Amino acid sequence: MQTRSSVAAQNYAPLYFLASLGAGGLSVTFFMFLMFWVPHKGRPVPVFEDIMSAFQTGTLAMQSAIIIAVVGIAGFTILNLKSLIWNLKEFSAFKKSEGYAKFAKSNGASTQLAMPLALAMTVNALFIVGLVFVPNLWGIIEYLFPAALVVFALIAVLALRMIGSFIGDVVADGSFDESANGSFAQALPGFALAMVAVGMSAPAAMSTIKTTVATSLILSTFIGVIAAIYATLAIFAGILGMIRHGAAREVAPTLMITIPLMTVLGIMMLRQNHGLHMLFDVHAAPAETMMLTAKLLGVQFAFLGLGLAVLKVQGYWDDFVIGEKTSVGSYALVCPFVALSVMGQFFINKGLVAADVITKFGTAYWAFTAIAIAMQLIAIAMVLRLNRQHFSAMPSAAVPAE
Repeated sequence: MQTRSSVAAQNYAPLYFLASLGAGGLSVTFFMFLMFWVPHKGRPVPVFEDIMSAFQTGTLAMQSAIIIAVVGIAGFTILNLKSLIWNLKEFSAFKKSEGYAKFAKSNGASTQLAMPLALAMTVNALFIVGLVFVPNLWGIIEYLFPAALVVFALIAVLALRMIGSFIGDVVADGSFDESANGSFAQALPGFALAMVAVGMSAPAAMSTIKTTVATSLILSTFIGVIAAIYATLAIFAGILGMIRHGAAREVAPTLMITIPLMTVLGIMMLRQNHGLHMLFDVHAAPAETMMLTAKLLGVQFAFLGLGLAVLKVQGYWDDFVIGEKTSVGSYALVCPFVALSVMGQFFINKGLVAADVITKFGTAYWAFTAIAIAMQLIAIAMVLRLNRQHFSAMPSAAVPAE
């Protein structure tokens, strides 16, 4: 049996941080149940007291939904943390291995940005855990927002330093292999920054202190713009690489990285709009939110079609998801389905319902919601399958399958 150090030296890849990312993202999908189904008058998000009140006074359906949500949030946050801790240990060992120097001068060096990406997701997941499980948290929430902004700023600095190193050591140095760039893997740094930006935007949607909201708006916009520019350039470079050299098979799932990128930046914009509405007298009509989320979904389904078409032609599903072969890049398949589920919930509730297009909890509402839940179930099945596939042969101290 392999030791943990041998796993790091021989088999580890920074993209394994996506295992932590996917689990954290799934905790967010369960929070959507509470966000849009539990009444939380006077607050932008439900907290422990709202959830307990809804459970005590709600119907059997409401109680069942709450139980499913809190169990899902707790379970996948625990999995997120266990995977993150394992990855941090393995990444540290990997950086000391003989092969790291060569790796750091290759295209793959950009995948190290999966680490700050996973860190930012974990902070977001832990914030949700606080809202759901900690009584009276809302009474001290204004003190937590500045601390959260500092944490996200530190993660942003880490990500920007890693991006600077990659550009200097690989791109500017001439070590970048354009012929091996037939994917959107190089957009991962942009995704990492976008995850930081959405975390920075949370105070804009929840704080009532103008200075806190303004700081949140400015910082999240700054990082979000950098994320969008970097990801756009990387995606265009990946398209050119595919046209010239074909799609890189083992990282082909990254062709769908635009899907979670749109969800993260979309939520950032929705949070910013809320802050502008509440404290700066800038108002967006519900129909505008409906159109924004519809446009984001349009982009997402376009890249979903692209990614699925390439994966089918390459036989990726049969080999690396359903079959017994393993590729760390397969973890990039989880994020698109998580992102579609979350964006679908926002489109339905903040778009269609808010604009009076459909009635909340009506037939059409549940028909659309069923699609979002289906995407969530696909992501859950994929996380459990991939964890068993990749980690069943590793020591029990690594990452559990469930």
